[in-house]
Amino acid sequence: MDEQLNKAMPAGDNSVDNSRPAKPLVLFDEDCGFCTTSAQASQTSWFRAQVAVIAFQRVDLTVHNLTVDKCAESLHVVDTDGSIHVGSDAVAVVFRESRFPWPIVGAALGLPGLRWVAQRVYAVVAANRYRLPGGSAACKLD
Repeated sequence: MDEQLNKAMPAGDNSVDNSRPAKPLVLFDEDCGFCTTSAQASQTSWFRAQVAVIAFQRVDLTVHNLTVDKCAESLHVVDTDGSIHVGSDAVAVVFRESRFPWPIVGAALGLPGLRWVAQRVYAVVAANRYRLPGGSAACKLD
């Protein structure tokens, strides 16, 4: 669907073929316009996130012990140590891997009170992504 995002991870790149990517692997839903737009934003000059961005539909999820259903519900990031971050925790990783001042925001999202709020906000956004700019009926979670 989106050539630019998938160029970040060429076919056969080892970071997709093993559970420990060379840089954090951001797995987004290419069937959702809102998710695709959000993933593209991480690669703009505004963020310049040092992450590999690829649609979860193009990755062997079993390598990372993930499922299509879970990846369709929330953003996932496979970190360089193989750990998996989901939802607002995944967003925090992208921020931490971005240019200044975003790493501060990413670190703040990990603080106990802010993390709780971020998780709630992420859940509302995820549940309503089909209503957001770029969203469509394909984005709606059942």
